[in-house]
Amino acid sequence: MNAARLSVLVVAHNEEAQLGDCLVRLAPADELVVVLDRCTDGSGAIARRHGARVVEGAWPLEGARRNAGIDACRGDWILEVDADERVPEHLFAEIRATIADAAPGYFLVPFDNYIGDRLVRHGWGGSWGVQAAPRLFSRGAKRWGPQRVHPKLELEGPKRWLQTPIDHYVDRDMNDMLERLKRYTDARAEDMREAGTPVPGLLDAARRSTGRFFKCYVLRKGYREGRYGFAIALMAALYPLIADLKVSLDRKER
Repeated sequence: MNAARLSVLVVAHNEEAQLGDCLVRLAPADELVVVLDRCTDGSGAIARRHGARVVEGAWPLEGARRNAGIDACRGDWILEVDADERVPEHLFAEIRATIADAAPGYFLVPFDNYIGDRLVRHGWGGSWGVQAAPRLFSRGAKRWGPQRVHPKLELEGPKRWLQTPIDHYVDRDMNDMLERLKRYTDARAEDMREAGTPVPGLLDAARRSTGRFFKCYVLRKGYREGRYGFAIALMAALYPLIADLKVSLDRKER
């Protein structure tokens, strides 16, 4: 019986500052595929230097570019990794042992999330960071949706877990966090405009944002992280509120 082949997929847009540190950890894979989306920096040279099979193109939507990468992979199982993530050796060992006899489907992989050099364990959620995601899957078990930010997933098979976390360097500092808030709200607002999504009233929007803050800061114990937890809860609360305002103000101007 042949051993299951493992492909690792990385999707990148102008990530030369951190792509090399990501790819050097992925050498244990049977195949490394890097999708370069409209890159104008040295990401391509870095990917090829690490032995990756490179797919280049332009995909305005996140889901489409990730699906293109999935389609390019030839392995029996695929591990998706972002450029701001680092895969430890222990995770590869766990994956090899798992896929040796696993039924087709998917596995959630936990994250150790960092802001700068600080490991922040609590408070993530509300579309602002996650503590685990379905990153390991067999061919055909995962597809991404068409949304610009946080695309929906179509998953097949039972929900299973791995134990070893990926190190995820979410933001460098508060300025990085605010820049991400702008990108996320711009993308969400554009999705809402295209879909004609109705914008809730200010009172409903305020209630929803308050609920998101409470969920991250209290229920997910963000308070244990001090100012870091407060900042995460605040970003999670502001994300839909600012996107709604961008759409509603744009419609009034028209």
